[in-house]
Amino acid sequence: MARITIDPITRLEGHGRIDIFLNDQGTVENTFFQIPELRGFEQFCVGRMAEEMPAITNRICGVCPEAHHLAATKALDRVFGAEPTPTAKKLRELLYMAFFVTDHTTHFYALGGPDFIVGPDAPPSERNILGVARKVGLEVAGEVIACRKRNHEIITFLGGKSIHPVAGVPGGWSRPITEEERSQIEDAARKNIEFARFSLSIFEKIVLKNPVYLDLVTSDIYLHRTYSMGTVDANNQVNFYDGMIRVVDPEGNEFVRYDPSEYREHIAERVEAWTYLKYPYLKKVGWKGLTDGIDSGIYTATPLSRLNVSEGMATPLANAEYQRLYETFGCKKITAARYEPIHHRLATHWARLIELLYASERMLELALDPEITSQDTRNIPAPARFVGEGVGSIEAPRGTLTHHFVTDDRGVLTMVNMIVGTTNNYAPISMSIKRAAEKLITSDAPDESILNRVEMAFRLYDPCLSCATHFLPGKMPLTVAIRDSQGGMLREMRRKG
Repeated sequence: MARITIDPITRLEGHGRIDIFLNDQGTVENTFFQIPELRGFEQFCVGRMAEEMPAITNRICGVCPEAHHLAATKALDRVFGAEPTPTAKKLRELLYMAFFVTDHTTHFYALGGPDFIVGPDAPPSERNILGVARKVGLEVAGEVIACRKRNHEIITFLGGKSIHPVAGVPGGWSRPITEEERSQIEDAARKNIEFARFSLSIFEKIVLKNPVYLDLVTSDIYLHRTYSMGTVDANNQVNFYDGMIRVVDPEGNEFVRYDPSEYREHIAERVEAWTYLKYPYLKKVGWKGLTDGIDSGIYTATPLSRLNVSEGMATPLANAEYQRLYETFGCKKITAARYEPIHHRLATHWARLIELLYASERMLELALDPEITSQDTRNIPAPARFVGEGVGSIEAPRGTLTHHFVTDDRGVLTMVNMIVGTTNNYAPISMSIKRAAEKLITSDAPDESILNRVEMAFRLYDPCLSCATHFLPGKMPLTVAIRDSQGGMLREMRRKG
């Protein structure tokens, strides 16, 4: 049996490998998406003081520390029985919207976007941010840099540090903002809205109006019918910061809606011996292996999933784009506001841009809120309200993020559990890789462009394996070995670390 190895996979955060096994006919027999990194945060946090967690867990990842910082802070609100003030909640969400803008911008232009903007069949040396800059022009590249710069400046003074925020505390936020800072945020938010609309216009021009790309997005190569998960507000609209977890089945019917603190009643995690990343699944459906459909407990938690479970977006421009997305795919309405789910996974790139627009609009709403400059930013925890256990949940760019802490009566951690966005998506990513490989590989010597299209199957999820697992190799070597059914070497491609 021949084996094709892509090690490591490219344009993602973290390290992983794909093994593709071919039968004697040269078609795909099986695939394995293996994560060889060891994740240890849950264990080495035990014994620490609970209040240290917002500073510790945001070291899990340099890409999305804001998500871990806020999830941990929200968990501490529950541990210490300290409800944040209204202004504190708004300041937290304000920082988070600035973060979402930077994160989704990075993925579209640097990680996932090159496959469309430059082209999936372009040479590897061109499928990167520099290739994107050449394709769309230096002026556009400058706008991308400017967008990240202005939002990182806001993250820095809101969060207290440029990379790993420190402002989150049990019961609130450690600093208010001034009128001058509020004005700067308002100006940035208005620019973000224009940038998000421009990014959607690029997607329309390059992808939706290109018959070849549109066929790729709507084809069955990247199609899976799974349950969808996301956080919704009281109106069942998308919310990144707070709300209830909603899950819909592959047909779009609501399967369950629960408070994040109840996650253990609904989510289980499966361990496989050949990988360090766990497979979450819906308890009440059960684990049926890496298969889709209504009888399989596998679910997806992505930007597209968040839209699938919602009744629309809570801001006007993003909601118009939401409706356009579902109408383009010919989805029927289940309710007055919610459509049948989209299961074409490449549509996640479009959903991500709609979320970029929503985050920009929501950022402006918060900047214009009269309460945002209030000095009332914290409720100090009282010993009488100490609970000793708390769950904090937030929608990370890659999916629903859960932090669960249990302490002793002194506030020392005795149990820590975290389910990150990429962990939620491990099973569907594995399935998408296998399906793409089955559809695309027809011989034991696929070329570079075919292997890249297989990588596109995981790249659309924007996986963050540094969040989900932890190891310190410090290298990114790449060797793709293609062997015949007898194990003989047919072709080998190498890239030094």
